[in-house]
Amino acid sequence: MACKTSRQVLPRFEHSITDGPTPWTGDTFEQEEVDFTFAIIADLTGSERKGVYSTAVAQLNRLDPTFVLSVGDLIEGGTEDRQQLSKEWDSFEKRTAKLNMPFFHLGGNHDLTNPVMRDIWKNRFGPRYYHFLYEDVLFLMLDSEDYEEQRMMEIYNARAEALKIISGEKEGVYQESEYYHMPERRTGGMSEDQFQYFKTVLEDHPKVRWTFVLMHKPLWMREDSKGLNKLEALLKYRPYTVINGHFHIFSHRKKNERDYIMLGTTGGGQPAGNAQSFDHVTLVRMAKEPVITHLKMEGILDETGKIPEGTDSVRRY
Repeated sequence: MACKTSRQVLPRFEHSITDGPTPWTGDTFEQEEVDFTFAIIADLTGSERKGVYSTAVAQLNRLDPTFVLSVGDLIEGGTEDRQQLSKEWDSFEKRTAKLNMPFFHLGGNHDLTNPVMRDIWKNRFGPRYYHFLYEDVLFLMLDSEDYEEQRMMEIYNARAEALKIISGEKEGVYQESEYYHMPERRTGGMSEDQFQYFKTVLEDHPKVRWTFVLMHKPLWMREDSKGLNKLEALLKYRPYTVINGHFHIFSHRKKNERDYIMLGTTGGGQPAGNAQSFDHVTLVRMAKEPVITHLKMEGILDETGKIPEGTDSVRRY
């Protein structure tokens, strides 16, 4: 669905009606298309359901956005076993390679749980946070797992103990665990170095058409200096949109008179009985303002009326 620039070719419209009413609403067509469309995938992990992401890749190729972004949690991770992590990343990359357009990686807690995973990320994908511009639109790709190494290991070890409680390997109540009460579990954290990086980016690009801020965990829900509030203050006088994942439950709200969107899943585990937890891909058509459309994967069909990849429904296992 990528919109191509066609400044030199005028649209042709021909018909045989010479007088009276016509069965169309107008004959003035856009002669210059300067907009473009990009897509975003949501979380894959937390017990990834087999086949869903591969189906999304096939659907995205039919929708044909200019590029595809992610909001993190691309592999199950949560280990220091380099061989296992390489296997998981190889699997993800093999499926992603079938996209017909560029894909932009972003890390989540499953991808950047410990220093070993950070090292693997650096070797495969480079920086954990970065920015880019496309057609005068600025994209800020944030790392919401941006902790000092000591704090990262505290979170990692507390999570491991909490998972033992959940699995029954260890006695206890998850809601009483150390990990459950850590603010990073829900909202993540951002270092001063990362803030300074994006502060400079915003200062260097003060008059872009729009700014998109993507992250995995909702840093904007954390109210101290490790949250998004300092960056939001710098964004105050420009149009922007914030998009994140992590909860596997879709939601939308207005904050600072801007759109803040939490995506659902693109193959990730889903809480039972929650109608807002669904598999989807998001299309954003960047015209004068972004036109954001969330497409449930169950409704993206090929010419035969089936979901691509030869299934009658999105694979759930």
